[in-house]
Amino acid sequence: MRIASDAPRTILGAGLLVALQGLTGLVFAVILLIHAAGGGSTPGNNVYGEAAYFTVLAGGVAAVGVGLLLGKHWARGPAIVVQLLLLGVAWYVFGPSGRPEFGVPFGLLVIGTLVLLFHNQSSVWAQGDDEAQS
Repeated sequence: MRIASDAPRTILGAGLLVALQGLTGLVFAVILLIHAAGGGSTPGNNVYGEAAYFTVLAGGVAAVGVGLLLGKHWARGPAIVVQLLLLGVAWYVFGPSGRPEFGVPFGLLVIGTLVLLFHNQSSVWAQGDDEAQS
């Protein structure tokens, strides 16, 4: 079964990676809620608000990933912006947080997604020049 007939594989691959990033964020929000419901939050810490914040952000990222998987041209720009922001997160996890075991693989995933989004086939597809793809 084909998801999008006019989207190149680079866009579909990037869409899958972006959608997985969004789903990961949603799982994190659920974990926050479970932690808060179990009494794990400290007084004055609004874990429910934090979970809602992550739900909105991760839902948007997941929607962009699904948009790429469906071959929607509008989704490429937001996906690039999200990846650039996540590249900063990966740098922070690697450097100032002192957790290179998480920062390096995450950074490589983000860079790989950016490579897929900036690939020549992806750029031609995003410009709507479908005849040049064939």
